[in-house]
Amino acid sequence: MAKQDRAIRTRQAILEAAATVFDERGYEAAKLTDILQLAQVTKGALYFHFHSKEDLAHAVIDAQVSAVPVPMPQVSKLQEFVDIGMVFAHRLTTDRVLRGSVRLTLDQGGNELSRSGPYREWTELNLRVLNEAKERGELLPHADTEEVAPLVVGAYAGLNLMSQALNNPADMDRWASSLYRHLLPSIAVPAVLAMLDMEQGRGARALAAAEAATTTA
Repeated sequence: MAKQDRAIRTRQAILEAAATVFDERGYEAAKLTDILQLAQVTKGALYFHFHSKEDLAHAVIDAQVSAVPVPMPQVSKLQEFVDIGMVFAHRLTTDRVLRGSVRLTLDQGGNELSRSGPYREWTELNLRVLNEAKERGELLPHADTEEVAPLVVGAYAGLNLMSQALNNPADMDRWASSLYRHLLPSIAVPAVLAMLDMEQGRGARALAAAEAATTTA
């Protein structure tokens, strides 16, 4: 068991180091030697878990959705929809794996990489929550969840690109808040809209509440 735990910790250390290097330099400029040095592991340990830089990059990309904790269930499914995105925006400032995964997903280098997974997963997650909100009567009749879900994912991709270009990932919290405050009035039932928390800092508050609930459970 101790050996297995050590292997899990080693893999996570490599994954976090790789994400950091990919985030700072992009896929093509990233070097395995830099990842090894940052992770403080041997080349043999790296190749035990990952067969190549491409394999390592795909592992970082695949970890994107799972890197963001699922927010606590709310009375309103639309609040859960908002929380998913706001927690994501907040975690970008603290989670190295998430930042590296987003950088790789948006990176134009490394044509051999498959980047479609996170887009599909985020769209499916948003669509599922939006459909539940519609079933509960939280959405206006004209709201098309099949259009809204990928629209939000695409908007986040654009906002992430802009935050990278401006070198200020902390702005994602403000931009995410603006996105929901402009989008939700067009699809949400007014009574539900009035109860939603879409303000800056919602991601941090929702994450803190989820962590507190886990601690007391």
